[in-house]
Order: sequence, then structure tokens, then C-alpha cells
Amino acid sequence: MNSRMNNVCRRMEKAGLKQLLITDPWSIYYLTGKMFQPGERFLGLLLKESGDHKVFINHLFPAPEELGAEKVWFSDTDPCMAVVAEYVDPREILGIDKMMAARFLLELMERKAAGGYRNGSFCVDDTRGCKEPDEQEKMIRASFLNDQAMALFRALVRPGLTEAEAARKVREIYRELGAEDVSFTPIVSFGANAADPHHEPDDTVLKEGDCVLFDVGCRLDGYCSDMTRTFFYRTVSPEQRQVYETVLRANLAAEAMMRPGVRFCDLDAAARNIITEAGYGPYFTHRLGHSIGMEVHEPGDVSAVNTDTAQPGRIFSCEPGIYLTDRFGVRIEDLCMITPQGVRVLNRYPKELDIIDPAE
Repeated sequence: MNSRMNNVCRRMEKAGLKQLLITDPWSIYYLTGKMFQPGERFLGLLLKESGDHKVFINHLFPAPEELGAEKVWFSDTDPCMAVVAEYVDPREILGIDKMMAARFLLELMERKAAGGYRNGSFCVDDTRGCKEPDEQEKMIRASFLNDQAMALFRALVRPGLTEAEAARKVREIYRELGAEDVSFTPIVSFGANAADPHHEPDDTVLKEGDCVLFDVGCRLDGYCSDMTRTFFYRTVSPEQRQVYETVLRANLAAEAMMRPGVRFCDLDAAARNIITEAGYGPYFTHRLGHSIGMEVHEPGDVSAVNTDTAQPGRIFSCEPGIYLTDRFGVRIEDLCMITPQGVRVLNRYPKELDIIDPAE
């Protein structure tokens, strides 16, 4: 874990920051190996240029492990920001992360704990975003399990199935395959419901001609997977076929461009241009993808405004979609890992148009 702190400190040095206060529990877990769920209570990791790191922990949360930083304890009755201020250099700018609650930050500012404040989240985000080899292997395994699971989700499709029933089965299947849990609440959408990208499964019953969208992921070895496949039940209309093939072309075009040095905004444009040229531009209503790792959505994305470039070790989703309100929706999603040679698409479950007919 010390190597991760060192990597963050190197980014701090480049940014001209001599001290950085991290409050995001996931980032603290990444850097210390210990997950805290502090609720409304303060939790912080102070990284210093000198290496004299401190982690501020409420006595309610036992932590006998070595955390790579000196533990500074406080109780509910202690003025915790006064405790933190003792270790902050008042002459220097203090980097803070974007997750720091205003009630804590404002008190630090009132105490004049630092010589100024800057958002230093990128120092941690950039470090977390470039996955180490062991993290990459965990992501590969999680996505392989997701491929296995998708074949079993497809087999659920039958007459009388409801979205809610299918979503319950999704969780059961993941457990049977050895996953720790789902990485997010499963999205199972039939027909017109699939036009809502974040539809919550309900009692909608499957009917002939429906699209069947599974947007699902699991957690394995502490890391997340995420994949979407859209099927059709028994029949597919000419327009459904056209929309599906357009989304597939957009997905494949973006993935074909992936390599070190490519801008994320250019990947988004590659997919978006295909959808726009097919006449469905207004119906692709979200960014092309998001970063993923210990959390299903991590800092960094594949969007029209992100001019950052892909680097080896970055893992993100590629998920173009077309959503026709009150009619149907199609989304195809893979996880993609940038390698020194190009890209490795972590999901191998087929993407060709698939019409499910249980009678066959």
C-alpha cells in the first residue's frame, strides 16, 4: 500500500501540493487496505510531502492493522477539525478531495488551518485509474464471470417472466457462480421500459416482440464488472433491427480506436457520429462510458468533454445506446482495458443480434 501512497505523493509534487487531505472512504481503502464506513463522522487521510502521513479515525472504528500512516484517534466529543488542524501546515496550500463534506471543510477554513485550499482529487483519481497488474487480473476474472452469467440470464427468458422476477434470479445466479455480490442494482428492462436507461425492474410481463435488456455486473475479489446485452423475444421488427445494428456498429467502432494516447472525447465521437448519421443522434442521451474498478463508477469517463488520453491500465465501459421513448431501447456494453499494444475487451459474450424463442 505504501507504493500507492508514494504514487499519489509524486502526483502531489507535480501539482505543487505539499499536503493532501483525503476523505473518500474508497480512496482511503485503496491507499491503506482498510475499509471504513464512517457515516456522518469524519474520516481522513492526510498525506504529506515529508512522508509523515496521518489517518484520522473515530474510536468507534477499531483498526488494529498497520495502515501505512500514523493513526490519530478522536471521539464523538472531540473537536475533530481542531485535531486535524494540529497536523496541517498553516503556511501551505491544503489539497482536499471532492468528497470532503462542507461542514468539515468550512470549519477548517474558519480555523485558518492552511494557507489556502485546492481540489487535489486528481492526485488520487489518476493513481486509482491506472490499474496495477493484480487489479487488472481481478477485473478480467470478474468480467469472465459476468460472461458466464449472461448466458444464464438469457436462459431465463420465457413466457410469463417479469422484470422483477428476472432481477431476483440475477442475484441468485451470481451467488451460485461464486460472486461476492452484484456491483450495482441489476437493470432488467422489457420493451418500452428499455427506453429508460436506468429503469428499475417492476412487474412488467414479457411479451412477444419485446427487447430484453440486461445491464448487470458483479463484484469478485473486491472488483466490479459491468456489461449490457439486449436481446429480442421471438420476433424483431425492421426498425428494432436497424437500431440494434446501429448501436453495435457504434460499439465496435469505438473499441477499434482504443489504444494508448487516444482521447476519450474522440472515442465518444466515434460512436456518437455513427448513431447521429443513422438519424438517432438525439436518442443517444448519455456519455459513451465510465471508469470502473473497486467501484462500478469511478472518477474519469469517456465523454465528449473529456480530453484526457487513454493510458495502459485504464479500464472503462463502452456502452452506446439508442432510446426511443414509449417504444424500445438498445444498449450494448463491454468493459475495455487499455494495454501497451492497444486494447483488451474484457467481455467476450456475443454481441450479434439474438432473437430468443424458447419454443425452438
